[in-house]
Amino acid sequence: MIGKISDPRGERVTGLIHYLFGPGRREEHTDPHLIAGWRHPAELEPPLRAGGRRDFRQLTGLLQQPHAALGPRGFDRPVWHCAVRAAPEDRILSDDDWAQIAGDIMHRTGLSPRGQDDDGVRWVAVRHGEDYIHIVAMLARQDGGKPRLSNERYRVREACRAAEERYGLRSTAPGDRTAARRPTRAEQEKTRRRGWQEAPRITLRRAVSLAAAGASSEPEFFARLVGAGVLVRKRYSSRTPGEVTGYAVALPGDTTPGGLVWFGGGKLAADLTLPRLRSRWEPARAAPGGSFTPQERNAIWEHAARTAADASAHIRFAAATSPAGAADAAWAAADTLHVAASALRSRELQRAAAAYDRAARCPYGRIPRTTPAGNGLRQTARLLSALSFTGDPGLAQLALVARLAALIEDIADLRTAQRHAAQAAAARRAAEHLHAARTGYATRVPGNRPRARTAAGQARLDFPMPPLTQRPATPASTSKAAQPGPRPSRRPHPPRQRGPIC
Repeated sequence: MIGKISDPRGERVTGLIHYLFGPGRREEHTDPHLIAGWRHPAELEPPLRAGGRRDFRQLTGLLQQPHAALGPRGFDRPVWHCAVRAAPEDRILSDDDWAQIAGDIMHRTGLSPRGQDDDGVRWVAVRHGEDYIHIVAMLARQDGGKPRLSNERYRVREACRAAEERYGLRSTAPGDRTAARRPTRAEQEKTRRRGWQEAPRITLRRAVSLAAAGASSEPEFFARLVGAGVLVRKRYSSRTPGEVTGYAVALPGDTTPGGLVWFGGGKLAADLTLPRLRSRWEPARAAPGGSFTPQERNAIWEHAARTAADASAHIRFAAATSPAGAADAAWAAADTLHVAASALRSRELQRAAAAYDRAARCPYGRIPRTTPAGNGLRQTARLLSALSFTGDPGLAQLALVARLAALIEDIADLRTAQRHAAQAAAARRAAEHLHAARTGYATRVPGNRPRARTAAGQARLDFPMPPLTQRPATPASTSKAAQPGPRPSRRPHPPRQRGPIC
């Protein structure tokens, strides 16, 4: 069950009530009626006029009375609107069931706590479909005060999860703040009007993630953004002159009558604020610059594949001993995915990086402690960002994609063990895209042709492929002979760490 609060809030409740009781934009509203409110629905249901149309004057007048009493002290946008929808496969709930869900939402948000029907805000719940309802409230308390809006979206998420358990509905992920900000409805409509492939928020999030993954310092990060054609606006401290405390980005063509549309790092994703980006750069060294010979380029790709394999072994070990120790490597894997997608210019890898985005983050914006495995992935991302790849992929690039697929599958297992359903699902989607990219690259590797098809109807390829289906249970079962090239001398596993499990 999903509950979504409209943003921004509305100014006039009359138009919203007329829409909810109307036919809808595509005649999707069937049998609209009140199921709950601050009073019994029978007292608030709009009556029918002689011509068969409803009379909303009494309902809208009652809803607006407390806000009118506040006068200039009231909110400029007082209309609070929340849509709640069940999953398509869930059973059909009754009006009484939906009424209890609506009441629980109003109670948990603090807008109308139980037992305070005559003191809290005035609200109604409208049902005009089998699997969803709309809750409308005016943000003015009947006792003359203004309601507090504190973490309202997370309180709605808690109410939805409680309803899932109460009625045996499909279980959804908690509101752990790992999901990136989605484009608003206005952004989506503007994207369609202007014929853009994706909303500017998504384009900017990918550009900022790529710049952060390839940079080793704050100045390099901003330089990479400018080099990618992104407009950057720094925010400076009001206490310490010259100190940068944040930033905002915009696309040159994304404008409104008021000017450019700017997005702060936190509006793109929880881990793209400047303080969180700085935590990536502090423990890592800068990647070497300059040009590389073909042998050096090939060595970098091979090193990247080995680093991904090492991170897989680290995550499997940490998942069984200290899951918090795997959080940094899971977070750093996003950098490697973004840079690999850019270096290989692969649309499928870009989809993998976008799908994996949520699986990388710790709940509630926590920053994990750095580990050798995480720092190795970040350094690998910086090395790959210095490469410019052209032509068809070779075995080195194919091995990296295969190892990344194995790494993301291990992270999916980790998130499943931690019962982070949304993050596990995101990692599995990313692994599917990586397998698709691996299959596509396999047919393009020079000097290798598909053999005759097997009994299952799939072509076998005439070159060695890194195994993905049989992964070792612990790092000790990983053969050193199967991983060519010198390996860095370091402890195979980090010490057990304390801290929040994420």
